[in-house]
Amino acid sequence: MLLVGLTGNYGMGKSTVLAMFKKLGAHVIDSDEIVKTLLEEKSVLVKVKEVLGSGMFGSNGFLDKGKVADAIFKNSLLRQSLEDLLHPLVFDRIHSLLGGIKNKHKVIIIEVPLLFERNYEFGFNRTITVHTEEDTALYRLEKKGVNREEALLRTRAQLPINEKLRKSDYSIDNKGSSEETFAQVKEIYKKLLKEARDADH
Repeated sequence: MLLVGLTGNYGMGKSTVLAMFKKLGAHVIDSDEIVKTLLEEKSVLVKVKEVLGSGMFGSNGFLDKGKVADAIFKNSLLRQSLEDLLHPLVFDRIHSLLGGIKNKHKVIIIEVPLLFERNYEFGFNRTITVHTEEDTALYRLEKKGVNREEALLRTRAQLPINEKLRKSDYSIDNKGSSEETFAQVKEIYKKLLKEARDADH
């Protein structure tokens, strides 16, 4: 089993690339989806309220995600406190999922947005960074309805993409067409499969 951490900065196409790996036959895990699930669990919400305060919650008892995003991307200490709470829970879920995977899945791709920011790369056999120009990422996010100022706040909270590229084993340039991106994904997946097979032998 080859564990691969997939990352990139906000709006650069991590989820798109993750879906491409899945299409090729990789077993994929999306950390953001795990976070969404956790934030619907009462026991987790109690702990989140201790960190963020009750003002971040709506009348329905659930988090107001807009308020949370606004607060944590303007306050690095608050953001780190929330990460310190959620990340161990996310990795517990990931380990549970890995435990249920049979050996036929040779390559496991796990999307981890803060892979290098939190030094999580050491838990993976290989790392991949998805990248594009910041202007391209911002344009794509604006088309999806994300405010440019909000997008910039999130981007500035992450490591510069060039630093992530320097730390990565592989990179995928997502500035072009989906066909061009998919061609890169196929090439890398072929190498990862070979590495996984070689490791088995």
